[in-house]
Amino acid sequence: MFRPPHSLTVSNAKLALEAGLRAIAAGETEIDLGDVVAVDSAAVATLLAWQCAAKNRGLILHFSSLPANLESLIDLYGVTQLLTPPTKQAPHDLKHH
Repeated sequence: MFRPPHSLTVSNAKLALEAGLRAIAAGETEIDLGDVVAVDSAAVATLLAWQCAAKNRGLILHFSSLPANLESLIDLYGVTQLLTPPTKQAPHDLKHH
């Protein structure tokens, strides 16, 4: 499990991005954001870049323990679906024709 630093802002986004990309390259599929307290729009961009890198490797990336301020930004920018792994439909939810 990869854990970014307490701050995920424009001031350190490049370093956090690179560290996360190394973790994903090593096969990491979970990023725990529970320690993150300071965020700005760079945090959302970083999460999107990590998600893209994981998808390019055929991995499903999970973000856990998102702080409320980061969830608000993700919602504000309308990228919630891009940062959430797809869910499988239960067989009874599938419509038959």
